Amino acid sequence: MIYLAVLLAAACSNPDVEPPIDESIPSDPLFILLDAYRGNEQYFLRYRRDDKIYYAVGDLPGLPLVAQPGVAEKYDVPVVASMGKKPRESWEDLTENLLPVPVLDVNDWAELRQRLFDGLVPTEPNKGVAVSFDRVDYFFFYDRAGNFRARRLIDMPPWYSVAGHIDLRQHFEGWQPVLQQFLSESGITSDEVIFSTGDLDRGSIPFLYINNRTKLIVLVQYDDLSETTIGGVPGMHVLQSIWHVFKSHTYTILMRPFSSIQSLLSVASDTALETGRGFIADLKFDGPVPPVTDQPAMDMDQWEAYLDETLERTASRGELTFLVDGEAFFTRFIDALASAEDAIDIRAYIFDNDDVALNIGELLKRRSREGVNVRVLFDGLGTIAASGEQSTTLPGAHRPPFSIKNYLTTNSNVEVRQSQNPWLTGDHVKTMIIDKKLAYVGGMNIGREYRYDWHDMMVEVRGPVVDRINREFQIAWGRAGALGDFSYLFSWKTKNRNADLGGYPVRLLYTKPGQDEIYHIQRQAVLRAQRYIYIENAYFTDDTLLRDLIVARRRGVDVRVIIPLETDRGVITRNIVLAANTMLEQGIRVYIYPGFSHVKAAIFDGWVSVGSANLDRLSLHINREINVVTSEPSAMQALMDSLFEPDFEQSRELTEPFPERWTDHIIEMFGDYLF
Repeated sequence: MIYLAVLLAAACSNPDVEPPIDESIPSDPLFILLDAYRGNEQYFLRYRRDDKIYYAVGDLPGLPLVAQPGVAEKYDVPVVASMGKKPRESWEDLTENLLPVPVLDVNDWAELRQRLFDGLVPTEPNKGVAVSFDRVDYFFFYDRAGNFRARRLIDMPPWYSVAGHIDLRQHFEGWQPVLQQFLSESGITSDEVIFSTGDLDRGSIPFLYINNRTKLIVLVQYDDLSETTIGGVPGMHVLQSIWHVFKSHTYTILMRPFSSIQSLLSVASDTALETGRGFIADLKFDGPVPPVTDQPAMDMDQWEAYLDETLERTASRGELTFLVDGEAFFTRFIDALASAEDAIDIRAYIFDNDDVALNIGELLKRRSREGVNVRVLFDGLGTIAASGEQSTTLPGAHRPPFSIKNYLTTNSNVEVRQSQNPWLTGDHVKTMIIDKKLAYVGGMNIGREYRYDWHDMMVEVRGPVVDRINREFQIAWGRAGALGDFSYLFSWKTKNRNADLGGYPVRLLYTKPGQDEIYHIQRQAVLRAQRYIYIENAYFTDDTLLRDLIVARRRGVDVRVIIPLETDRGVITRNIVLAANTMLEQGIRVYIYPGFSHVKAAIFDGWVSVGSANLDRLSLHINREINVVTSEPSAMQALMDSLFEPDFEQSRELTEPFPERWTDHIIEMFGDYLF
């Protein structure tokens, strides 16, 4: 299925990484498979590359190489296998008692690929389609000579654009008879065959194994690690964290005295106030929970007028597109990076050192060499901490760089700055801005978890509100530079590039030291809501907001909350258990998302709030955050259709309380002060 398509992409793809990509096709394949054998649990390959002979042996654990009655009547999800290592025994001794597998060459594969993808890819100039796979995103297109081509999405020619996406699962059943007919025409009488695809690149699939008897497809992956990705030292992130914290409380404070004092006062005052916010154990209300009432929603005109007065600024204008999960966002994001003409500004809490982040880094480096002004700003402590945690789905051959900052700036014109962390406060904002005209705001960082592992979302923003996002980036960029707080003297003005564009009312809400708009405004939305409140959030630990939700439910509001059962923080997971039980007891409908949902979204009677802020102490009172909000009905409906309705459907509604441990309440009391 989707893995089969990886091979389809690989067959015609020979992307160069470093210079700008052209459309030329090498005359000779880069890999030529000479012999292939298999046992019950291993495969054995002999191939030529650059006039040298290589050998590889790899494991195929648990694969059904013997037909199972009533099983695998159709091709199942293909398996990705590692290229493997050179065997210790001689090739002759290894293969003496193994089953030989027929080999077909690059031309055979190109013909089959053409049949399978006929009509799926636009033939018009400079357009193609994106196809997302398990480990890489590809771009399918026809070049100027009319040849079907495929490259990694990050390597798409900059003069092309993504015209759509292919969901390969919709076409997979139709491919099966095409495949069987092709093998018959090729004179393959065996039940199994292996193709040489001719592909070479990091993450490429140079060989494809098909077992027509067991309906098994195996993609043999080649990982060619460049020198820039090698050099990580186990445990180095610990030393980097210590040095960063030291620097954040010495030199940084001298150059950023005003923001450092603000951060200190924010942490100190919020810690003092935390005791007065109560604990989950105190959120008890007597009497039966009333039924949900069908009241009119709160008046949005009055609400917008309240926001104008309270925030002391009017709404801007813009248009929002909600991109749910990594496939939707990263495909769109990479396309925007590849087509940027002037500037790329990335602000993230984490710029990771995994394969997804380095692929994005490759693209940023290439675009910087092509004349695009690329700036990357990430939170120092957040990024360093993430570098020591690797995704469980990360390819085993991956080797992280010693420093993501050094990686991004080596052999490139990318500018990189780190936000410092005085008093352990963080810059949790995620904004990506393309050519000062297009922005992405939300919960995703640059890393594998956000692309493949977690449920999350970003908002694509266009219109005049992008100018305000530009300004926020410029301020943060200046503060992270050598001048620190004194950069305000030189960067207080930014051009309004999008003032003439239209759209509906859109606002930005902030959490900054001494400015917790996101918290206070969302509390007011809860207190004013009359009909419904829908919330999905990764970390729900604020007891005051929880109390407000209970009060809303007791006046008849339909309150529903989607939370993950498991998070990436064990302490918070136990806190969420207590919060879920309390909400269930008080009539709030609680939905448990299967897996980790990192989403931060809410709808209050039609008013939408989406962004980077969790419902915990750090996001609501201490760290820097940005949420984008609107009362536009079409935006609300789009968020319902793309996020809340699907998540309500696939989540499990809680009907019985979770078992509680006596330690949970102790953890919750102390956790309130930490998170």
